[in-house]
Amino acid sequence: MTDQESRGSSDEMILTCEGLTKAFLGVKAVNGATFEVPKGKITALIGPNGAGKTTVVNILSGAMTSDSGTTHIGSTDVTNWPSYKIARLGLMRTFQLSRELGDLTVLENLLVAPKHQPGESLVNIFLRPSLVKRVECENVERALGILQTYGLYDLRDNRARELSGGQKKLLEISRGVMASPTLLLLDEPMAGVNPALIERIGGYILDLKAQGVTVLMIEHNLNVVEKICDHVIVLAEGKTLATGRLSDLRANPEVVTAYLGEVINASTHS
Repeated sequence: MTDQESRGSSDEMILTCEGLTKAFLGVKAVNGATFEVPKGKITALIGPNGAGKTTVVNILSGAMTSDSGTTHIGSTDVTNWPSYKIARLGLMRTFQLSRELGDLTVLENLLVAPKHQPGESLVNIFLRPSLVKRVECENVERALGILQTYGLYDLRDNRARELSGGQKKLLEISRGVMASPTLLLLDEPMAGVNPALIERIGGYILDLKAQGVTVLMIEHNLNVVEKICDHVIVLAEGKTLATGRLSDLRANPEVVTAYLGEVINASTHS
């Protein structure tokens, strides 16, 4: 199967990036990155440390502007849009270092996620209180269901800051799911968690795919990438080095030299 066949035709791309660049103090963290993310698939963004992966995700999610290049979600040009506008199109993200709302409970962390809540409007609060109450009840019910799915139900009344590192990872993913994403960006969801939780998170990501959510994830665990990802993008020095299935990329000399050889050597000496 060719790479194009595995990804589908161009009209099935949910995200398209062309020539993205971003420099810090004259040093280009992203240097012309160009790639596509197929709709309804799990895509891994891999590469050595310093390749520009998190910077790319920051640009895609609107947390950071690019110096040049374009980004499209579907047919919509979202280049350098702010985060809140991009989120309205269904793109959500998690962070490598969890950014939970520590003083809120686990349940409350999920309840801030849904878009277009009528209770955010003073007019609705005073003139349509029954609507506000109904939607709030629906959101609570849905949030509790998500917490049950992700193994956090019994912690629903705990302050988010009290969670372990692995539980915070689950909370980040749960909060992203609560926002009903069409495209979910995961920044190293497996980092720093035990093997059993890695297996669980991988299963959750596959479930999201089955529900029609597209996933783009930064991940260094190549066993996970090979097991659950349909498509892989390799970044090196801020550029797109190669794309395709990991099994094919293992035979690419440039990829082996830039990244896979480094990973293999690290695992050999660990």
